[in-house]
Amino acid sequence: MSAALDEYCGSIFWNASFLDRPDPDLPVCVERTVLVWVPLAFLWLLAPWHLATLFKKKPFKAPFSKLYICKQVLAGLLFLTAVAALALTLGEDYRPSSDSSAPKSPVVLYVNPVLFAVSWLLVMLLQEAVRRREKAVDSGSLFLFWLLQVVCEIFAFQTLLRQALTEGISDLPRFCLFYITFGLQLVALVSSAIADVPPDLKEANPEAGAAFVSRITFNWFNRMVINGYKRPLVQEDMWDLNEKDSTSHISQEFEEIMNQELRKARIRLQRKKSKSKPGPDQNGLAKGISQDVLVMEDTREKAEKKKKKKKEKKPDESNYPKSWLVPSILKTFKWILIESAIFKLLQDLLAFASPQLLKVMISFTQDKSIYVWQGYIYAVLLMIVTFLQSVFLQQYFHRCFVLGMKVRTAIMAAVYKKALVVSNDARKESTVGETVNLMSADAQRFNDVTNFIHLLWSCPLQIILSIVFLWIELGPSVLAGLLVMVLMVPINGLLATKSKTFQVLQIILKLYAWEPSFEAQVQGIRDQELKVMKKFAYLSAVATFIFACAPALVSLATFAVFVSVGTDNILDAEKAFTSISLFNILRFPLAMLPMLISSMVQTIVSKKRLEKFLGGEDLDMMAVQHDSSFSNFTVSLDIAPGHLVAVVGAVGSGKSSLISALLGEMHNHSGSINIKGSVAYVPQQAWIQNATLKDNILFGSDLDEDKFQRVLKVCALEQDLELLPGGVLTEIGEKGINLSGGQKQRVSLARAAYSSADIYLLDDPLSAVDSHVGKHLFERVIGPKGLLKDKTRILVTHGINFLPYVDEIVVLVDGVVSEVGSYSSLRASRGAFSEFLDTYAKEASNKSDDSKASDAEQMDVVPEGEDPQADSPPEDVVSVTLKRENSLRHSQRHGKRNGSIKVRRNSSARSKKDSEVTKKGQRLIEKEAMETGKVKFSVYMQYLRSMGWGYATTFVAVYFIQNVAFVGQNVWLSEWTNDAVRYPNESTYPAHIRDMRIGVFGALGIAQGFLVFVGTLLLADGAICASRTLHTRLLSNILRAPMLFFDTTPSGRVVNRFAKDIFTVDEMIPMSFRSWVLCLLGVLGTLFVICLATPLFTAIIVPLAVIYYFVQRFYVATSRQLRRLDSVSRSPIYSHFGETVAGLSVIRAYGHQERFLERNKVTIDNNLMSVYPWIVSNRWLAMRLESLGNLMVFFSALFAVISRDTLDSGLVGLSISYALNVTQTLNWFVRMTSELETNIVAVERVSEYTEIKNEAAWTTDKRPPDDWPSEGKVHFEDYKVRYRPELELVLHGITCDIESTEKIGIVGRTGAGKSSLTNCLFRIIEAADGQILIDGVDVANIGLHDLRSRLTIIPQDPVLFSGTLRMNLDPFEKFSDEDIWKVLELAHLKDFVGGLAAGLQHEVAEGGENLSVGQRQLLCLARALLRKSRILILDEATAAVDLETDNLIQTTIRQEFTHCTVLTIAHRINTILDSSRVMVLDAGKIVEFDSPGALLQKQGHFFALAKEAGVISTEYTAL
Repeated sequence: MSAALDEYCGSIFWNASFLDRPDPDLPVCVERTVLVWVPLAFLWLLAPWHLATLFKKKPFKAPFSKLYICKQVLAGLLFLTAVAALALTLGEDYRPSSDSSAPKSPVVLYVNPVLFAVSWLLVMLLQEAVRRREKAVDSGSLFLFWLLQVVCEIFAFQTLLRQALTEGISDLPRFCLFYITFGLQLVALVSSAIADVPPDLKEANPEAGAAFVSRITFNWFNRMVINGYKRPLVQEDMWDLNEKDSTSHISQEFEEIMNQELRKARIRLQRKKSKSKPGPDQNGLAKGISQDVLVMEDTREKAEKKKKKKKEKKPDESNYPKSWLVPSILKTFKWILIESAIFKLLQDLLAFASPQLLKVMISFTQDKSIYVWQGYIYAVLLMIVTFLQSVFLQQYFHRCFVLGMKVRTAIMAAVYKKALVVSNDARKESTVGETVNLMSADAQRFNDVTNFIHLLWSCPLQIILSIVFLWIELGPSVLAGLLVMVLMVPINGLLATKSKTFQVLQIILKLYAWEPSFEAQVQGIRDQELKVMKKFAYLSAVATFIFACAPALVSLATFAVFVSVGTDNILDAEKAFTSISLFNILRFPLAMLPMLISSMVQTIVSKKRLEKFLGGEDLDMMAVQHDSSFSNFTVSLDIAPGHLVAVVGAVGSGKSSLISALLGEMHNHSGSINIKGSVAYVPQQAWIQNATLKDNILFGSDLDEDKFQRVLKVCALEQDLELLPGGVLTEIGEKGINLSGGQKQRVSLARAAYSSADIYLLDDPLSAVDSHVGKHLFERVIGPKGLLKDKTRILVTHGINFLPYVDEIVVLVDGVVSEVGSYSSLRASRGAFSEFLDTYAKEASNKSDDSKASDAEQMDVVPEGEDPQADSPPEDVVSVTLKRENSLRHSQRHGKRNGSIKVRRNSSARSKKDSEVTKKGQRLIEKEAMETGKVKFSVYMQYLRSMGWGYATTFVAVYFIQNVAFVGQNVWLSEWTNDAVRYPNESTYPAHIRDMRIGVFGALGIAQGFLVFVGTLLLADGAICASRTLHTRLLSNILRAPMLFFDTTPSGRVVNRFAKDIFTVDEMIPMSFRSWVLCLLGVLGTLFVICLATPLFTAIIVPLAVIYYFVQRFYVATSRQLRRLDSVSRSPIYSHFGETVAGLSVIRAYGHQERFLERNKVTIDNNLMSVYPWIVSNRWLAMRLESLGNLMVFFSALFAVISRDTLDSGLVGLSISYALNVTQTLNWFVRMTSELETNIVAVERVSEYTEIKNEAAWTTDKRPPDDWPSEGKVHFEDYKVRYRPELELVLHGITCDIESTEKIGIVGRTGAGKSSLTNCLFRIIEAADGQILIDGVDVANIGLHDLRSRLTIIPQDPVLFSGTLRMNLDPFEKFSDEDIWKVLELAHLKDFVGGLAAGLQHEVAEGGENLSVGQRQLLCLARALLRKSRILILDEATAAVDLETDNLIQTTIRQEFTHCTVLTIAHRINTILDSSRVMVLDAGKIVEFDSPGALLQKQGHFFALAKEAGVISTEYTAL
């Protein structure tokens, strides 16, 4: 072989003597053959893939750019040089003058120019192909080819140069040609590294125009980082997404494949079913029963059904297509998976090259006969290997994280799309919360798992390779170390499961920490929580101890066994440090595998849930299947166009179900529904989007200003707009939180009215509004003279007084149409309809007109003592979930309820200008909470202070000593390895020295573990100390904050401080603090060791540190802001989804599914726009830091080569193996710094709330007498009040006397200051001027506790805490059980409570959810009866209570509170017609104050109010 090559070259191909000298060189023949063939072979192999684009049918036409022309010219010139070289050889051989006997040129001089000429032509073709490829800006493969080419030519370059310098130039023309060619190739290399960006790509996204080099180093991201460093990034700074990363692209790809897989899965399911014996169709019940129907069912039936349902549920569990989700994901993203797998494989293999290079480095320092140039080559190789490893690793991570992001996006989009078409049965199987959970939690799980999916094969591979290499080094004694490692895994697993149980405990406690509003209780719960935390911390300390000891124990076991097994086994530096770096590689997969497996298990749960949801059945627009297992209604109706039809019936007779059936949301048992034209739908519970008021009404239609104004007018929204800060452009919170119930309902009606559909389905829209408003709406919108008079309208109603005006009345009884006809004909027939009217007769006799203001839907038709839910209206799934939010809404104090106890709801009292100010104020609060640039040093100090300086300092000291031990152990090891040099002959190695080496090595290892353990315990105690201090300060301050604070702060934000921020203080900060200290010490230790080994290294430290500092500052600033943007843009996805699920029937009724799908894609894209840069920013950082780490490796190796004569091999091994490990530590150090900075913000936020101004003292030295107020006289004297110092007065100088035991009614329009008056009595707002005397005591002078405990209020919204019934009635346990039973009897609750299994210990759900509204109200009454104070304030419930409960309350108050002074804030005039006097307020002044009769005769304000409510006609004569 080599002889043939010798002949081919005309010179010697290979001879070892070329390299065996201090200045080596390669033979010319090698340079002309191998080094020419390698790059060209690379080029030819890649050519077909590129050329394919040239033969496409419709090639992409790109313009010729200057750069492209330049590249082609270069290739052309190179072609000319090749031709010239061929001509030269031909000329030499065949020129006429030459004598024929002269030796011909060797073959190589003919072949190479030809090869090059053809290759240069090929390069020109390839560059053309790249130009025609769509969106290609350069070609990585061509760049690599040029790089190879230049590197290979360098050898020839230096050979020719040396020759010229020593012997002179022998062959001038070839010499010149070579250097010209080389120069051209260098230029070509540079030009191939520049991106050729077409002008249309310049703007959108720098990644699209990034060249190959920029793509592998993430240089294109620099712009974002610099921006982020200059100022905090905002959403506008985010770049557009690449087409391939956008939601619509991803979801489209995923859906096509998903549908195929789903079809296959369904077929499999059918086969499986047909195999198992065909039983009766048993999924009727499990499908979930429309709740409306549940209401009708008898309790007994219900219990039986439940049992049946449970039995039938079991076989039903498997009734959905399985195992198709993962294959769909794999098939959709197979290319990314394959690419990332290749990168991971390369990186894994390269990881094992470093230990081998380390080995030769060590032998190089030991064996002084090796030439120095080899050392330099090793150092360079070490750098190249680590650099390639970094590149591959970062590309792999980038691919994986992008894959995770795409999987999450695909799942989110699919879930959203499915939610829009899911059938009602499938929908009832999960609550809104669960469905949103699919999108948030489960999609995130998949995201997290796909990030590390390749570790499934990569970990075992790494483990196997490490063991193989270790075996080569140390032989069988590896097994000892391996055994220790394997033993660690189950111990770790055991600890992990143990700590899991603690975590679960903790979560449960967290949920409880809020509700009981009593500090002691919260503190008690908090202490329990801290106890659990302490246990958890101690457990994790044990885990850390084991983990810290692991490397020491493993190396100890291995080396000890190795040395003891045979006397001829000597531990030298090569063996020791190669093994240690191999053990380091082995640690990672062993730690990762258990984690990976546990997260896989979690994902399997998510997978099941997602498959069940996505595989559920869709809503069939013409559904004609139904199960006859329960009483559904049979209806035949024919409604003429343009008619107004009223549907009436008792609670649960199926009115809402009728509407649902018309919308196609329910199953048809038989028959069909025909609807001509478009539909508009107003649900019973108004569904409001989180958008502006205008968008809510337009609902995607185009704006027609006149029509819009007309709709606002008829829907009585004009007055409301004056009160809203931004008019029609006011942003409405989630679920319409800043609108009152009536306003929501009107907006919902306005939306329907604006949509100008053909058919209107109105599901009781008038129940939530006040009586006069209801009248207005009926007249102007719904009724025969209203806006919709020419449309077909189906109105479900309880307002008897509207019935005479409708065209037709449909009476439903138990889901069957019992009568149809006009009002008069039905009155005459004495059927179900007149019964329905008689139900209201008691009430109607004295308040016929008013009855609709009461929410008759909630009438207690169901006798007491039954299922407590039964008397709340039949709701859709949503309202149940909404109720859960309700408890939040009670405290979300900016909802406007028409004048209620909560002052702050009464925002109409503020003038418009001020409310704009407060609006701005709130915005400012929110912004301020997000923007924190760099965290102030004082915050760290504050945390350390609350930890206690003792803990903090000892903790750092202990960790420092541990680090010293670690360094000591490794220095000792290098000493030990030097024994091999001292005692070159095995037999002379004394046993006692060997034992001492092993002993000290082991002792240092154990000491480290022990110190880590102590350190972790100290930190745990300190952290718990800090948590306790911070939480106590926060809690006691919040409970003493004035109402004003809750006014301007949404409760969500307060809860967030307790939940999220305290969680961060509890869990995250100690963790990141510990890791940060560990990383810092680790980096310092490494630098110390390297400097110890190679003192030259100190020179490098400063420049490296400076670069490092800058990279880190740039990164932290950008990353922190990207994280924030991510979380800010993430919540809209979920809230939009929750909103969509809640308003499904509305969206479907209006047919707006497409619009919502688009909106969802935009929302997700907005989030991806900050997630993607965040992924890249991590890779950008890692790339920079790993390069720094690689430089450290390089320099430590280089200096070891330079000063090898003065070093011992042990230290070299030590310093390089340390440097190899530092890359990871550096990376972590920056991550931890940034994480610590992000987390410490929580301390800042918590302390922000510990500095709120408190309200007045709870008790003062002036204490009122024990029996005060004994009479209950109230005297207001020129009393003025304002909500906040900067706002106007709400009450303008009120003066009045209220005598003992008087019953006073307080009336006035919304915003007249009724609630403010009662709030002043409780000093929830402090006086601006004037005073209130109760029994002659000025309330301003006594403590708040004394004052508030002596007055009683029955609030408008019954407020209950989660806890027992008893706790709700008597939180401080002052009364005996019999007292409590007595008041329960008075409050008509005795039977109900007696019927409960737990009696007084019955658990009340959060916000009293498991009781009906009426029962909650009665409980509040019982609470008031217990307190027996002389002054009672009643804040009348608006629509919260049905008439029956209302009567109960009124009679009880009349009987039981005769000896008290009662102030009633009335919304229904007739409730106060029997009071002694009525106070009429208007705009904060008393305008009338006299007995009801006198006021009615006077025909003033009160008369007008009474007339509006329709009370006058009957009562006036009666009086």
